[in-house]
Amino acid sequence: MEGEIIINKPIIGILTNLLITEGSMFPGMERAYVNYDYVQAVMMAGAVPILLPVISDEQCIRKQIELVNGLLLTGGYDINPLHYNEEPRKELEFIFPEVDEHQLAAAQIATGLSKPMLGICRGTQVLNVAFGGTLYQDVLQVPTSIKHTQKTQRYVPGHTVNIVQDTILSRSFNKKVILTNSFHHQAVKDIASGFIVNARAEDGVIEGIERPGDVFTVGIQWHPEMMAGKYPEMLNVFKQFVAAAETTVR
Repeated sequence: MEGEIIINKPIIGILTNLLITEGSMFPGMERAYVNYDYVQAVMMAGAVPILLPVISDEQCIRKQIELVNGLLLTGGYDINPLHYNEEPRKELEFIFPEVDEHQLAAAQIATGLSKPMLGICRGTQVLNVAFGGTLYQDVLQVPTSIKHTQKTQRYVPGHTVNIVQDTILSRSFNKKVILTNSFHHQAVKDIASGFIVNARAEDGVIEGIERPGDVFTVGIQWHPEMMAGKYPEMLNVFKQFVAAAETTVR
């Protein structure tokens, strides 16, 4: 019976990054990695996590997405602004083109296959850019911006976020204003066609987007996976995502 229960759990594919090692036996080596908080959050929400490494072959990327019931887009490096037809500003930080190409393709393929998606931090920005949106290369481009890169432990709330009511995201929270952590310097600017805003910070910076429709497609700018251990309501976002992925389990 236990084996049957595990088999029926949805499989969540977690998009990884490439880490360039420094000061090790093999300096300059690229390693596939993801912060373990994502793995723990997916399991706590009742799904089976698997890591999807960065690859370039489109047919292989499609096979990655076909094998999972939902796709988790994670945080990471800046997105190359050439993907949204902008030249790099001086505030732009490290980019990794191979990671961009993999994650943008994965998001587009997942949409074509009607797979639920949850974007976290950079993952939200990937969702936006993948479908025609643009980014602030640095939130300081917003004249009224507050501090969005906090200097404290990862689970500590950094600022307030206003949840837009009657959105998919609002079903995860029973309040209009929540406290979130914040570790980003880029943000959504022009929203991709078909998406709407589901959360904003007090300074007006977009803290979340989603695509209304039958397939769960939600992005949020903060890191609920880092907060879930101390703030259980943050796990609700993952539970809602996993519940949507369950509908694709055969």
